[in-house]
Amino acid sequence: MSQSKSRSWLERFIALLAREPQDRDQLMEMLRNAEERDVLSAEILGMIERIMHVSEMQVRDVMVPKAQMVVVQKNSRLADILPFVIESGHSRFPVVDPSKKDIVGMLLAKDLLKYFNKDPNQFNINDIMRPAVFTPQSKRLDILLREFRATRNHIAIVLDEYGHVEGLVTIEDVLEQIVGEIEDEYDIEEEDTQIKKLAEDTFIVKASTLIEEFNAYFHSNFSDEEFDTIGGIVLQGFGHLPKRGENIKIQQFRFKVLHSDSRRIYLLEVKVGKGKKKSEG
Repeated sequence: MSQSKSRSWLERFIALLAREPQDRDQLMEMLRNAEERDVLSAEILGMIERIMHVSEMQVRDVMVPKAQMVVVQKNSRLADILPFVIESGHSRFPVVDPSKKDIVGMLLAKDLLKYFNKDPNQFNINDIMRPAVFTPQSKRLDILLREFRATRNHIAIVLDEYGHVEGLVTIEDVLEQIVGEIEDEYDIEEEDTQIKKLAEDTFIVKASTLIEEFNAYFHSNFSDEEFDTIGGIVLQGFGHLPKRGENIKIQQFRFKVLHSDSRRIYLLEVKVGKGKKKSEG
């Protein structure tokens, strides 16, 4: 194999930049030409384009709005917090002081482990609550990512110019702008099946599943007069485009959003209430 062919894509990319493009448009033109000549793969080109786009984006563009934040009340008992934390599936929670209506810290789910098999009366959220990190909604995403890495922090509370809470942003929200949507073990986006059984009463369902198919599988009776897919039913139930982790109960079903973006819902976790027989497909 020749030396030129054995060079990594990074070495070839550095050599390409030696031509010193004068502006961003020239740089992008060079990169696209490099992709056409197989110097860069389409995947790497796409990632570079997204990285450059991130430098133009602000925190407000990717944050979770305040209305969709999952928070813990500071005066909550351990018995109230545990089911809430387990159901939400999140690992970090802003802690709100109900008297001041301010965020006073962060609760990490892993910090609750020390209270298992202990007297619940020993629980005091002040003992494990961590300081909250705040960031302005106008901050550039590339700067926020640099700060996340430097401080090893994964989440920040977003403030407007008056210091009011506008939402929250996580390191995952930023990284997804570079590498694309980060999937998890529930993903069936590339599979042919529309419905995948995980447990006796838990299923993963593509939002594109036709209502007729959903009804046949679960012996349900959702109407298909207004919507064609189960995603339409769920979207109507929320009344807004939900973010990942939001859940809602419709009839005997508990729908939890596993994958969505700024345009539509892609993937749902469906828990079926007791007393309804399900088809095994």
